[in-house]
Formats: sequence, structure tokens, C-alpha cells
Amino acid sequence: MKFPKFLPDGGTIGFVAPSFGCATSPYQETFEHAQKRFTELGYRLDLGPNCYESSGIGISNTPEKCAQELMDYYVKSDNDCLISCGGGELMCEILPYMDFDRLAKADPKWYMGYSDNTNMTYLLATLADTASIYGPCAGAFGMELWHPAISDAFHLLTGRAQTVSGYPLWEKEALKDETNPLAPYHVTEPRVLRCYGTEYAQRTNGTTHLYNDQLNSDPQLAGGNLQTGAVSPASAPSFHVFGRLLGGCMDCLVNLTGTRFDKTKDFIERYKEDGIIWFLEACDLNVFSIRRAMWQMEQAGWFEHVKAFLIGRPLCFGQDMMGLDPYQAVLPVALSHHVPVIMDVDLGHLPPMMPLIVGSLADVTVSGNDIRIDMQLR
Repeated sequence: MKFPKFLPDGGTIGFVAPSFGCATSPYQETFEHAQKRFTELGYRLDLGPNCYESSGIGISNTPEKCAQELMDYYVKSDNDCLISCGGGELMCEILPYMDFDRLAKADPKWYMGYSDNTNMTYLLATLADTASIYGPCAGAFGMELWHPAISDAFHLLTGRAQTVSGYPLWEKEALKDETNPLAPYHVTEPRVLRCYGTEYAQRTNGTTHLYNDQLNSDPQLAGGNLQTGAVSPASAPSFHVFGRLLGGCMDCLVNLTGTRFDKTKDFIERYKEDGIIWFLEACDLNVFSIRRAMWQMEQAGWFEHVKAFLIGRPLCFGQDMMGLDPYQAVLPVALSHHVPVIMDVDLGHLPPMMPLIVGSLADVTVSGNDIRIDMQLR
């Protein structure tokens, strides 16, 4: 795995828009304010030609032009890292025009973004064996007061830290809109981790108590209320798991599954001695779509050599359908691998999100309701 050089003091931050550009409010205002913040911090800027474009469908420009911008800005030496302008809907359509062999041969460069940017962060790892950062897009750096999650992402980019932890509160309803574009995260909901399969993890407090035995051996697993099998934060033992981080937005991942861009099995076989810690979150998928996605990735062999699952709060959080909730959508497949499953982690579309280095070796420690992820660049 290749790890890029960190953004140096006074370096140049490149911006590209392979998904949506920052052409409308409030995205234009937040992007421009982010540029102002970075300039005040002493950094130079290198804006791609599509940053303010909106002539594409689901992306900033035509797939050909989006791919050209991304390729050009990744391989050129005028910038030290790339931050995506935003997420979107159809970044997958640029992939036929990308040359990942060329990216693999280029000097590695940090690329940061999330959601639709999974099409780059995930494929850089699996096709080019190059690490990336699954983290906030450019506009998030334009909020008036940086949330600790935004600072954490910047610290990863600059090499000031390689450890992230969960955040006490999360945002259920945002205040940012056209009239208040620079609003910070409106965090009101307490984070509550739900841990399953903890008996398969290595203890950090010496206890050998087993949890979820009945849940994990129950042949009627798919029909039960899996929430009752979770270890509560108060009673959960401290435990940790170690493996290589891989994942992203399930909407994009399931779309890649089985295509010519799907080299996931090659990747996990290459790093089977480390094992894989899958981090997954969902945007537009409802609970049945999530369950189908888990089934499809499982059937494609993606979860061989899995060491643990980190599951973010999906955007459909709390929207049960026909008796199926977000926990039952994930757990039948995840627990069949006899590994810890940590759910409602700070990942994804209900901020704040812990920024993660895709492809890094991670030591994930859970203690009660707290989670810490130490990432090693090797």
C-alpha cells in the first residue's frame, strides 16, 4: 500500500469536481469561505476547471471532462493534495474514462471526499494500491467554526494526527441552507454505539465474558429483533480489533460490485494476513436496499478475511419498513462471519463523521460508548 506525502505548511491544495460542483447556494458560499480559511492558514489553492460547473447530469460536467480534470490534477505536480468539491449522483459514469494504471504509477497524492467520491477513494485502494481519505468535501471546511471532525480531517491531511475518536453528539436536522450557508453542524443527538459479536474481539480489560451467544447461533436470526442482542455501552467490555480499513458509501460500493472495476477480491487476498475492517454507511438506500447490498457484497466474496464491521448511521436512520430496521438490515450477514459489528458509528451522511484513511492498518478500540481508531501507514 502506497501512502502519499502529507500536505506541507504553505503547500498547495487542489480542488476537483468529479461529482457535483459548487455552482449553487449554499455550496458556492461554503466553498468560497473554505478557500478563504485555507488561504488565511497560509496555503495556496489550485482550482480545477469544473469546481463551479453544473452542466453535467448528477456530476459537474460531462463524464469525459470530469475524468480528465481528475486525472490531470492527480498526476500534475502543481498541487500537494486533492479535496473533492462535493458528493453527487453519477460519479460512476466517469470511471470508463479513468486510467487507474496511470494513477498507480504516479506519485501518490492524498484524495479526500466521501459519499459519491467512494468511486475514487475505494478504487484508489483496490485498483492503484494507494491510500486515500474518506472524509469531508471542500465545502465542510467553510463552516464558521470548524467542528472537531473537520479539524480531525485536516490533521490527517497534514500529518498532525493519525488517530480519530467518536464525537459526543450528532446532527439530526441541519441548520445550513441558502439563508445560513456557513452554519456549523447542529449536533443535538447523543451518540450511542451498539456492539454485537463482541465475544469474537480481543479484550483490553481482561474479561472473558461472552455476549450474544444465543443471537449468533440462532438459525432464526433474520426474523428476530436484533437490537436486543446488542451490548449496552454500560455493560460492554473494552475490546479492540486490528485490520486494514476498506469501505465507503454502500450506494456506490454495491453499484461497483461485479463490474470490471471490481478488484475487491484481489485486494483482500493481497492483504489477507492483515484482515479487513469494513466501514460502511448508506445515503439513499432504505433498509431493504441495505440488506440487499449486504447480500450482494457477501455473495461476491467481499467479506472473506473480514476482521470487523464499522457501520455508520444511515440517512434512513429510524425509518423502519415492514418490521425491518437498520440493524436487521446488516447483522444477518455481518454476524455470520463471527466478528465484532459496531453500529451507529460516526461515519457518513449524518454528521459528524470520523475521517478514515482507506487502506491503512487500523487498531479500533471500543470502551463503553467510546470508539478510537489508530491508523498506521504501512
